[in-house]
Amino acid sequence: MANALTTAIGRINSTASTPLALSTAYDTKYGTYLKLFSGEMFKGFQTNTIARDLVTKRTLKNGKSLQFIYTGRMAAAFHEPGTPILGTENALPVAEKTIQMDDLLISSAFVYELDETLAHYELRGEIAKKIGFALAEKYDRLIFRAITRGARAAHPVSATNKVEPGGTQIRVGTTNLGSNAYASDKLVNAFYDAAAALDEKGVSSQGRVAVLNPRQYYELIQAVNSNGLINRDVQGTALQGATGIIEIAGIKIHKSMNIPFFGKYGTKYGTDAIDNTGVVSPTNVGSHVEAAVEDAAADVAGINNEYGEETEFKHSCGLIFQKEAAGVVEAIGPQVQVTNGDVSIMYQGDIILGRLAMGADYLNPAACVELIAGAATGATGAAAF
Repeated sequence: MANALTTAIGRINSTASTPLALSTAYDTKYGTYLKLFSGEMFKGFQTNTIARDLVTKRTLKNGKSLQFIYTGRMAAAFHEPGTPILGTENALPVAEKTIQMDDLLISSAFVYELDETLAHYELRGEIAKKIGFALAEKYDRLIFRAITRGARAAHPVSATNKVEPGGTQIRVGTTNLGSNAYASDKLVNAFYDAAAALDEKGVSSQGRVAVLNPRQYYELIQAVNSNGLINRDVQGTALQGATGIIEIAGIKIHKSMNIPFFGKYGTKYGTDAIDNTGVVSPTNVGSHVEAAVEDAAADVAGINNEYGEETEFKHSCGLIFQKEAAGVVEAIGPQVQVTNGDVSIMYQGDIILGRLAMGADYLNPAACVELIAGAATGATGAAAF
């Protein structure tokens, strides 16, 4: 009996042939089977990152850093008849900001081929999503920390009589209670204060967004029908999707677990256990989900920009910003690498790796607003400008 002609669906550029004629090289006979994994990783990254599309993003090629140029404002004056127009000395103040590339950011897993064969569920797709989640989480956290620092910074343009406005801190509520961070009416007032501050500093109204903790976001949703100050485009399930469809003062609202919320990532469960420092009492430990803000100062291995330390964010409870607030440079976008060939044979499995090379920092401090609770403005490391 003749051998069956095998349809080589796993082989690149191969047609039906007898088994003996097919290549047995690992990276040839399974050449197409990694494509699904790559798509899963990008899906995992894209569905869990929001900061990437909310700030200024540039691609870095053939260099280690990217320079951003600031130009200050120019003045106008009346012309005196008969006098030549020769320009104004130091008419246009200029400053620069350089964003460095941080070291290669990776997330990886080893998949043992026998485990993959015996498992009753598909391993690679699940691992792919988790790798994408890990990269996206780190990506967002670094950007949000950069924006928070921008809200406390002076503008790089600081020439005499040409000083540009810096960042803004706004206290939620009128008292130093951490629980104010969850009060919808106080949040709404803070949004209008932030919008006014951005207007006064000449920040464009286009691309203004806010990122809140999930509990803050849902507090606002619950007050939608009773609070006329909150504008919404849709209601129902779409309203609860947290994709920026609620607006306050023209500021679209997103939710994220990755803002440095009271010095933690995640959420503080409830409000009555939060004291005036924004700290949850020990009796409430275990009933909330949180993770400490890891140290990401410039002296930490792999970090080449300044993202601050955990103690700097203990009163931070939300961000409002415009697209110019921060910049992110990417030398390597989200990618997947998988071992094959001799390495796969030697270890009887594959290393699945997701990687990303990026760096972030604030750009225009005037476009950065930090919401704080549990302290007065200026108590988080710098005064508002």
